[in-house]
Amino acid sequence: MTDRPNPIRRLYDWVLHWADTPYGVLALFLIAFAESSFFPLPPDPLLLALCLGAAKRSLRFAAIATLASVAGGVLGYALGAGAWTLLEPWFFSYVPGVSQEAFDGVQAFYNEHGFAAVFLAGLTPIPYKVFTLASGVFGINFGSFLLASILSRGFRFFLIAGLVYKFGAPIERFIDQHFDKLVILFSLLFVGGFLVIEFLL
Repeated sequence: MTDRPNPIRRLYDWVLHWADTPYGVLALFLIAFAESSFFPLPPDPLLLALCLGAAKRSLRFAAIATLASVAGGVLGYALGAGAWTLLEPWFFSYVPGVSQEAFDGVQAFYNEHGFAAVFLAGLTPIPYKVFTLASGVFGINFGSFLLASILSRGFRFFLIAGLVYKFGAPIERFIDQHFDKLVILFSLLFVGGFLVIEFLL
């Protein structure tokens, strides 16, 4: 008897199967939206499949994924803010080791470095949804949150789409093998630039 694929693999295959249906673009929008606040898998595999199936529309697919992901991030921000409003009184009273002072310290750090945190989460394999929710909980500046989300999500998705648009199907293996390395390299460069600017200023 053949072992069944694990649940994550089945979910991954389910995401990919939408590329072969008339609802691929709608599925891309919904998955990109949901992944920003609660869905466990990113939309990148479906975006790549759609781009490979219609390379001339790659940039349009990237724009859809970016719009949906940022909108989902805004929902995550709102959920974090709303949930914290409800949980705050209970949290400090009943969760051992958690104090208002400790929370204020984390919030101050997050407010100072929130843009970099959201940007890196939106760009790299770090779960973006964790940071959208945390941004709402800590109440970081919404404009900074939105800008970081647009830049990072846009760069991530347009990188995939742009490579397919430029090079077509032969780029698929390169993206599969090196995409995380590329975004991590870009992230390191970003952090380095961020630190240099902060040091100089």
